[in-house]
Amino acid sequence: MVKVKVTLAGLFLAVAVVSAQDITWEKVHMDASRVGASIPDRDNVGQAFGRVEGDTYYAPNGKVYTGGSLPDVARIMIEAQPAMAPVKEILGYTTHVLSRDGTELQNMVVDRIMATAHEATGLRIDAGVTNRFGIRYDMPEGKVIADDIISMLPFKNYICVVSMNGKSLREKLERMAAHSVEVLGGIEMTVKDGHIKKVKVGGRRLCDNRIYNVATIDFLLEGGDGIVMAKDAVDLIQTNVLIREALIDYLNQLNAEGKPISYDDKARVKFVGQNKTGKE
Repeated sequence: MVKVKVTLAGLFLAVAVVSAQDITWEKVHMDASRVGASIPDRDNVGQAFGRVEGDTYYAPNGKVYTGGSLPDVARIMIEAQPAMAPVKEILGYTTHVLSRDGTELQNMVVDRIMATAHEATGLRIDAGVTNRFGIRYDMPEGKVIADDIISMLPFKNYICVVSMNGKSLREKLERMAAHSVEVLGGIEMTVKDGHIKKVKVGGRRLCDNRIYNVATIDFLLEGGDGIVMAKDAVDLIQTNVLIREALIDYLNQLNAEGKPISYDDKARVKFVGQNKTGKE
């Protein structure tokens, strides 16, 4: 096991790495009363971190520290900020937390995968599939910066389009119903006791003989999280677009239009007699 702890101005993000599915993220607020520092945006480093002149550190709370390690630490943190500017970019604002386990955020992510797949390939996209465990962190309330999205979608998962017949798509959905239903787009499904009772794609009954273009990610092509999206594929296109890049582009678009970050939170899978993992 590898543990990484990054400390920044009174807030740290701890990551414990065992495997992709076992990564956990936790934000813990820490007391910053000694110097009054806060996490800076791209353009307010001096206000958030203060300044260093020679061996003297002028802290944001007005205290002055001369000598010792504090001025050296402050200098390192301040000098690192220009390189960190891209991840400090403000992408927009939310009025509430979008939970990683909630349908609002999950719908947003999979729909952006579908929309970006269409933009990148020009193909009609009928459905989308991504993994719930790939969304590692909530989208915070209030200001959302690029680093929030990188933390939320930390893996380098590239968007793909897999073409398959309806029978193959049904088999994959049946396996999810029996084990763990993932994040779905363009699909409405009712699951009872681990079996599909009803399924529609694009508002129409799933047809076994029809070819469907399914947007997904490369991690799921050959067995990631137990899903083999490439099995029985009649065609496969891999793009060079990461999920997080697609989502960042979308949030920038909303921000440019002056719109808050929000999304449809309607559940696309209905469970009867079981929880959302497809298990009793």
